Amino acid sequence: MASNTTPAVSDNRDILIIVLAGSVVLALAFGVRSVFGGIVQPLSNDLFDGRIEVFSLSIAIQNLVWGLAQPVFGIIADKFGDRRALWLGFFCYVAGMLICVVGTTPLAQHAGAGVLVGMGISGTAFGVVLAVVGRAAPADKRSHYLGITSAMGSAGQVVLPLVVSWLVEWLDWRMTLVVVTFALAPMALCIPFLRANVSPTTASAHNDSITQTVRKAFGHSSYTLLSAGFFVCGFHLAFITAHLPNYVQNFCVSTASAAELRALGLQALALAGFANIFGTLLASHLGTRFPKPYVLAAIYALRALAILIFISLPVTPTSVMIFALVMGGLWLSTVPLTSALVLTMFGPRAMGTLFGFVFLSHQLGGFAGVWLGGIVFDRYASYDQVWYLAIGLGVISAIAHLLVQERAAPSTGLAYGK
Repeated sequence: MASNTTPAVSDNRDILIIVLAGSVVLALAFGVRSVFGGIVQPLSNDLFDGRIEVFSLSIAIQNLVWGLAQPVFGIIADKFGDRRALWLGFFCYVAGMLICVVGTTPLAQHAGAGVLVGMGISGTAFGVVLAVVGRAAPADKRSHYLGITSAMGSAGQVVLPLVVSWLVEWLDWRMTLVVVTFALAPMALCIPFLRANVSPTTASAHNDSITQTVRKAFGHSSYTLLSAGFFVCGFHLAFITAHLPNYVQNFCVSTASAAELRALGLQALALAGFANIFGTLLASHLGTRFPKPYVLAAIYALRALAILIFISLPVTPTSVMIFALVMGGLWLSTVPLTSALVLTMFGPRAMGTLFGFVFLSHQLGGFAGVWLGGIVFDRYASYDQVWYLAIGLGVISAIAHLLVQERAAPSTGLAYGK
């Protein structure tokens, strides 16, 4: 096709269109995903006699499938085109949401909210979208554009949880999910604009070396440490997203009703999404002034400290919102730094594939965080064990990132420079 014979996008207008379209796709992908924490209790009360472990497993499967499918979608994007991967993800997302609406059994929820939505996020979230931005952006501005796209992608997490906290009381959880499913429609308008052209030389080199590239990546210690550290990011984010509303509802010291406290938890997630916009931009800026592994180590250490302080004090509406504000500043700030490090190590040609494997580790952590949260709460009526585990993992991840080296992987022949 003609698109395969044109140079990489360098015109400012083109890259700004790609960043805008990518931001909208990310905002919807993450915004819709973030509403599940607000329906865990109503759905569980309606379908599973109040046992949240069943739907928690669905969300855990979602995180696991998101991770397992991410390298696959990355390979599809790298070899067959970004938009094919994006369209496949979009249709999986819509189908999964609709099955979640009509499903009445654990199997249906696991298939819909779990497998299909997980695949949908794989095809429409960071792995594919940031790969497009990374390939399209000039080499000297990649970190900048990756940071902007990641930050603006948080807008959906600001808006949709607030909408759902109102809809779930005014309608019910089913009709709320119907409305949220329709919110995915603008994604279809943006996908055609997410296109980064590559030269035939680059494409040919990539097709010939993708297996070898992956093999060398896993033999590179900094890449494996980066992947292991990202497991912790997934654990933190998925556990908090899925269980914070329920945690606030059950443990917040307040005279508010259960519904009002659950809404408070959703509002806290929205605040975290808002704070994430600024936290991600700040982290991206710091990554241009200081070694990115050190900035990542600081983020994980600060997360551990924030969690420790939060659970050590009485849980009040004020402490919940302060915790959300602090964690929001540390929320997705890891993503542009991590993706930029992958680009630094191996260049943009196999970005979708290599970041997909890193993100697989992230989602394995997400699976563990969500499912353990449901199991521990059902068994002990408490989240304490999971909170303490999150603290310990944060400390370990901070140490691991101090060992990551910010430089091209030796003898790969793939790096294009920072």
